[in-house]
Amino acid sequence: MHVILRIAVFSSLLLLAACQQPLTRSSDTQAVKTSLQHKNGHYQIIRDGQPYFVKGGGGSGNMALLKASGGNSIRTWGTDNAQQVLDNAQANGLTVMMGLRLTPERHGFDYNDKQAVAAQKEAVRQQVLKYKDHPALLAWGIGNELDLFYTNTNVWYAVEDIARMIKQLDPNHLVTTVTAGIDKAKTELIMQRVPSIDYLSINTYGGLEALPQQLLDYGYTAAYCVTEWGPTGHWEVPKTDWDAPIEQTSTEKAASYRSRYQGGVLGAPDRALGSYAFLWGQKQETTPTWYGVFTEQGNPNEVVDNLQYLWTGEWPASRAPSIADYSINNQHAIDSIHLNRNSKNQAAVDILHHGEGALTIHWEILPESTDIKAGGDPEARPKPVSGLFEYQDKQGNLSFSAPAKPGAYRLFVTISSEDNKVANANIPFYVDES
Repeated sequence: MHVILRIAVFSSLLLLAACQQPLTRSSDTQAVKTSLQHKNGHYQIIRDGQPYFVKGGGGSGNMALLKASGGNSIRTWGTDNAQQVLDNAQANGLTVMMGLRLTPERHGFDYNDKQAVAAQKEAVRQQVLKYKDHPALLAWGIGNELDLFYTNTNVWYAVEDIARMIKQLDPNHLVTTVTAGIDKAKTELIMQRVPSIDYLSINTYGGLEALPQQLLDYGYTAAYCVTEWGPTGHWEVPKTDWDAPIEQTSTEKAASYRSRYQGGVLGAPDRALGSYAFLWGQKQETTPTWYGVFTEQGNPNEVVDNLQYLWTGEWPASRAPSIADYSINNQHAIDSIHLNRNSKNQAAVDILHHGEGALTIHWEILPESTDIKAGGDPEARPKPVSGLFEYQDKQGNLSFSAPAKPGAYRLFVTISSEDNKVANANIPFYVDES
């Protein structure tokens, strides 16, 4: 444990040293005043004198498309490439909720270590000073899911200390902290120990629609922002009989985005300040497709069309395809599909085409990921298994051989329109020994 603590302190000091480089700011930058208004029981962000409701994406990819889709803000988890992110956001007419990365307890940080806590605070101070006057800045997010698997609640004192400091350094922007879901004990601790934040930010997935009432039940009646939301989380879904989580199709995800936004964000008009849909980008987390609304090639899936509808009330002129059904040997993911080694099998995807152009269908088999982390920590993508596909057609039919090696796999399908909008899905299957 002492080694871990020394590493944590040393890492914090290295971060501090990196942040103590000469501060560089363009002379023509000027902060845009942002505040939180509370009037007649209604909370509202006021930016540059005007009401501002966050229609955001978590991540900084393809800002032009976010703007074109009706979005107005992005969220980061740290200050990596912050100057470029802020400048690009400004150029695209977007704001930034800038993350201030704190080390969580699950990564070995000890919030009883006063020296490490002080070094971390100083590193944050340097970051705030460096970027506080950028005109694209909207708010500071202190940490991300510091409460995930934590035991030391002193972390909230550290967050409060940083929040107070930021208020002194930067009176022009809002300050918040981001939790992994919410419960009564956590809510009460934050209300007692972190009074200097302007509002509470919450990451939640399957539970979003219940969030407004939950907060009231826990005694929190002030403003909140949903800083991650989207598909049903991999910890919330049904599983196969070998314990593989069953991912929603992009069509099912799109429906979830619509219902959850209506209930969990628009359902609390006096308290909800807006949200950041997750993920405005792509990442490997359980699978390469679970959370990102873009493919690895940067193509938007049908969730993006649905976000545009939620943000603007209008569908795009050209829409992504959708998936009505997906099966292997007429079985669905919920059936816990078992295949024999080297067996011949049939897959079929039923596609709903919203346009008239040609569609392209891409198939891929990946082993089930074994590099599973927590809290969105980086994971490695499994390597695909090649040489298994025997026949496929443009109607969504595939003949394939099961892998020779026993174990857990997934069959992925991606359907692309002529303008590179996609629908995607996967089915887990298990190759038995015999």
